[in-house]
Amino acid sequence: MKKKSMMMTVIAVLFVVFVLVNAGLVVTYPNEYTVIKQFGKIESIRSEAGLSLKIPFIQTAEKIEKEVLLYDLAVSDVMTKDKKSMIADCFVLWRIDDPYKYTQTLSAQKSNAEFRIDTIVYNSLKNVISSLSQEEVISGRDGELAEAIRDHIGETLGQYGITLLAVETKSLDLPDENKNAVYERMISERNNIAATYQAEGQEEAKEISNNTNAEIIVMQSEADAQAQEIIAKGEAEYMRILSDAYNDPEKADFYLFLRSLDAAKKTMTGNNKTLIVDETSPIAQIFY
Repeated sequence: MKKKSMMMTVIAVLFVVFVLVNAGLVVTYPNEYTVIKQFGKIESIRSEAGLSLKIPFIQTAEKIEKEVLLYDLAVSDVMTKDKKSMIADCFVLWRIDDPYKYTQTLSAQKSNAEFRIDTIVYNSLKNVISSLSQEEVISGRDGELAEAIRDHIGETLGQYGITLLAVETKSLDLPDENKNAVYERMISERNNIAATYQAEGQEEAKEISNNTNAEIIVMQSEADAQAQEIIAKGEAEYMRILSDAYNDPEKADFYLFLRSLDAAKKTMTGNNKTLIVDETSPIAQIFY
């Protein structure tokens, strides 16, 4: 009986030791913080992955996520500056960077954090869109709108130990009853802009064409004048050579001889090669 009683005592002691060791061990994973509390007060925060100790039954360990988190806001109606209704569907990427502040202000409860994020982001979304026209909102969906919302929020969430990484709009659309009217108006405005560009292009093309035609006329006129000048110089040179030829009796006789031959050649056409001239004809003189 004594051996059995001692065995039970040893087992009980080992069990108590196991419970105490198990209650005193804290496991911290790489994607989490461990907040150690004693009587509701924060004693320490473990951010490094691994095993650590706490006082069993006196200290408690609470886990906080360390990774990037996503919160999906509910679809909501917002109003633009020109009193047009739009439907916004957004999501937020956020992270806990100060677990001490997070625990103090939000009791380390993710639901409390998401409530704060929802309120702050929705109010910012509503304020930014209310300062823009519907057309500006639609044209800003490539990133400008998200940046404006992020700038409007600023560091507001920092007081809760939260860093806001991004605010993105999954969709930002018009109510079904307004879509057709807005799209038709936008198409009409784009057509007007296109027509303006087209008219400006045609006017510029006309101006270029007129300038080109004027330049062509000036160049042609200059070319004609230059050609006339060259012709006049050629004729003058021809007359000078002719004059020199006639001033020299020998050259004059030779020149007259060549002219008579040319004249005789032109009169003999076809198959008839007979030339009949009067003896007083200049052509007849070349044969004497």
